[in-house]
Formats: sequence, structure tokens, C-alpha cells
Amino acid sequence: MRIGIVGSGFMGSVHAQAWSRLPVTIAGITSLDHDRAQALATQFNTSAYASFDELLNAVDVVDICTPTYLHREMAVAAAKAGKHIVCEKPLALNAATAREIVDTASQMGVKLLVGHVVRFFPEYAQAKSIVEQGQIGTVAVVRLTRCSFKPSRGKVDSWFHDVSKSGGMMLDLMIHDFDYARWLAGDVVSVYAKNIANRFADAPADYALAILTHASGAITHVEGGWAYPPPMFRTSLEIAGSHGLIEHPAASSTPLGFYLHQTAEDMPTIAVPTSPLAEDPYAVQLRHFYDVLSGRAAQERITAEDGFEAVCIAQAAIESARSGKPVMVEHVKQGVVRR
Repeated sequence: MRIGIVGSGFMGSVHAQAWSRLPVTIAGITSLDHDRAQALATQFNTSAYASFDELLNAVDVVDICTPTYLHREMAVAAAKAGKHIVCEKPLALNAATAREIVDTASQMGVKLLVGHVVRFFPEYAQAKSIVEQGQIGTVAVVRLTRCSFKPSRGKVDSWFHDVSKSGGMMLDLMIHDFDYARWLAGDVVSVYAKNIANRFADAPADYALAILTHASGAITHVEGGWAYPPPMFRTSLEIAGSHGLIEHPAASSTPLGFYLHQTAEDMPTIAVPTSPLAEDPYAVQLRHFYDVLSGRAAQERITAEDGFEAVCIAQAAIESARSGKPVMVEHVKQGVVRR
């Protein structure tokens, strides 16, 4: 199995490291930053390709680790070339584009695997298993938090800070928990959200709260933010059911946390969750994708449709924050709500 990695930034490097531990060949790397692509190719003893089209001809699987605004063009081209696709989240900038990618992959008979890695974090996966086993009864209320510093240390020229390229914090960051909430409690019917960026256009950070109403009757509260001082990143989950409660992190005896902004050049440019376990969840995710592609996995933990649904929920949240009104997810799918 020949893997082609598109993108030489942080996630491209993470994926290359994970693929290198699997019985595959990293057949090549391409990037708009040719120097970084060459450096990454040298590190993993492979070739750096000058263009995406050249890479396509040399691989079986295209792993897209580029900024979100580039996903559509690359994913559609890969599918039409008959290549299986691994695509970092979010799948696309909006529901219409995500639908096009999913439909093209389906029509061409190729696998499309979206990198919603939270499903592979041990604590989140275990919580899902406890829910599936019925140990806490019927899920009623879910609370999810994902707050970090602003990516690229606040550099104004970063693509993360251009909403037309990243979709903004609610799409880029909160989509992790939108996807996880749907995985736990089922399809989302409506979203009501508020955020800082829509009220204060010049705010140096963003913070949002979203309430998801599920078809099952469950309610999910999602908190997200690019507002912490670097290098802080905090996540938590709470799942309340008719028979009990799941909580992460568990109750702590630490009385006080005190954090100052750090500016060292060797700090990470983006915040990614980590696991205390020996195995990297990103590696677990890509091993699962390898098992799916090689026929070893009987069932996909994350499907192309899941990636589409997550984008729909995020788009509903973004529109709700803009309009100040609840937004039906079905209206996003029908194109009534556009972005």
C-alpha cells in the first residue's frame, strides 16, 4: 500500500510518523512549501513531489493534511483518480462542499476516511463503550469542553485566522466535539450558539458555547475557545444518564492552577490533544484506517457520512451565532442555510 501525504505542516508530520509504523510505503510527500516537503521526505526516506498531480500517479492512498480550504479540490481529484482518501478534519468549509466530496468518493468506489481523532482517544472511546453497554442508562445531558490558545501563536497571517480558509474556531476546533456528541447521543436536530467573534470583530481570540438538541431528546453543551494563554489546552467530558454519570477528567484535588503566556520559539504553533498512554491516538487512528483499507476491519469507526454530518452541525452553529437564532441541521443540508 503506497501512501502519499499532502501537506508538510504539523499534521503532515504527525501522519508521516504514524504511517511509518505500519506495513505501508510512504511513497511521497508534496506541499506548497517545497523546502518543508523535502525536509519531511528526507526524514522518512521518501520522495518530495513538485505537485499534487505528480504525487497522485505514484500512490494508492492520498492522505490530505492541508489547510481546510484546499480539501475539496484535492479530495475530489483523488477520488476521480480512483485513490482512497484519508482527510484531516474538518472535511470541508461547508456542507455543500462536504457533500460533493462524499458523493464523488462514493460514485468512484473509493474509501473516504475523515480524521476525527477524538473517537480514538482512549478516554473518549471508553466513555462511548460504557454508553453502548447501557451502564449509565439513557443519555440525557452531555457536556464537552475544548479550549486552547489561538493557533500559530496569534500570527495574523496564519491561515487559521482567515475564516475563508479555516472556517474559524467553531468549525476547526469545536467540530471535534460536535462529531463526538453525535457519536454518543445520535443525530443532531438543531443548534443554538453564541460566540465572541460575531459580537466583537476585532477580538484577539474567540470563545463559544453551543447547545445541540438530539433526535433522541438528549441535550449536549459544547464549550470551545481559542482564548487560553499558550501553551494551555484543556478538554473535558461529562455524560449524564438515567443510571449514572461519566466524567473526564475525574475530580481533582489540585487547589489552583496558575499559567502565564509563553513566547519561546520552540513552542507548538497549534494545540493538539495528547494522551498519557504509550500509543499515540493519531497512530491508533491511522492503524484503523489501514485495517479498513486492507480489509482487516469489519466496521469503520468513522465514515464519510460522519464527516459530512459534523460539518453540517458546525455550519448550523456558525449560522446560529451569526443570526442569534436556533438553526435546524436539516436546513443546512437542504441548502436553506448557506455559507
